[in-house]
Amino acid sequence: MAKMLKKRSKKSGFPPGSLVHIGERRVKTPKISILDYDEAKFHEEKTEAIDKCFVFKDKPTMTWVNIDGLHQTEILEKLGEYYGFHPLVLEDILTTDQRPKMEDYGEYVYIVLKSLEYNHQKDEIEADQISIILGPNFVFSFQEKEGDTFDPIRERLRTAKGRIRKLGADYLAYTLMDSLVDNYFVILEKQGERIELLEEQLITSPTPETLQTIHDLKREMIFLRKAVWPLREVVGNLERGESSLFQASTKIYLRDLYDHTIEVIDSVETFRDMIAGILDIYLSSVSNRLNSVMKVLTIIATIFMPLTFLAGIYGMNFKYMPELEWKWGYPLIWAVMMGTGIFMLVYFKRKKWL
Repeated sequence: MAKMLKKRSKKSGFPPGSLVHIGERRVKTPKISILDYDEAKFHEEKTEAIDKCFVFKDKPTMTWVNIDGLHQTEILEKLGEYYGFHPLVLEDILTTDQRPKMEDYGEYVYIVLKSLEYNHQKDEIEADQISIILGPNFVFSFQEKEGDTFDPIRERLRTAKGRIRKLGADYLAYTLMDSLVDNYFVILEKQGERIELLEEQLITSPTPETLQTIHDLKREMIFLRKAVWPLREVVGNLERGESSLFQASTKIYLRDLYDHTIEVIDSVETFRDMIAGILDIYLSSVSNRLNSVMKVLTIIATIFMPLTFLAGIYGMNFKYMPELEWKWGYPLIWAVMMGTGIFMLVYFKRKKWL
């Protein structure tokens, strides 16, 4: 799982708005994809030069620019200068452990979300910060790594399926957010399956590895909660906000996205409660098993206590012990010891201690 907090010591001493990348270098060279479209026309282009998207600023068409890789800060610096983005927005884009949020700057809206994917090879959740800037006729999306959940949206734009090419940039921004939230359900389904398997393992044969799995799941749910919980506030502010960039027709879809967000949060809270219950069951199971072992050992020690007492007495080396001269002394002491043991076993059985 990705680190919950990334090192911000790189920014120590810098003034606000300084462009310092806080994150990981996940691509060798930043890649920029440009999709420019309207209801009748579609243009797609991939480049490594941010200047290529500047020609679309004043066109009446809608433009979506996606940037993979944030370590070359000069790209964002050029973009900010040309489009007039606030330095604090550019700083937040480069600081990739931001809490999900939205900020309305009037001419554009800045949105931060978390993209979550399940890595089946490493068996862990990987996260990436998705920053979105929505303007009157453009949407910029920024992420550290290459590859995302937006490929179905690109395909819909290419084939003109649905209403996405008929509506404005606000609907495109909603579609990107909806894609991320829908992917949360995939993660939650996988987590639900892992919890079910863990419950079965806990009932049949819990092991020390089971405790490690419980703690891993607990950490992942904390990570999910941190990524998802603020999303309700983000979507709620977009739905209730007064930004002119979001049309009334799009706010209806934002309301549906808000419902999905609440459902995701409820699922996360439910899984957290289940994991806490599983941990309690595991600890109780270990404690009960330890109590059972101690019970058996205590009974064995109690049974052998009088036998050890008898063996200790007749193991002493005094010369004048009358029982040493008895012909049946040895079998008699055996009989006493066996009888004592059997009596104690029967007594424990009647008391239901066995």
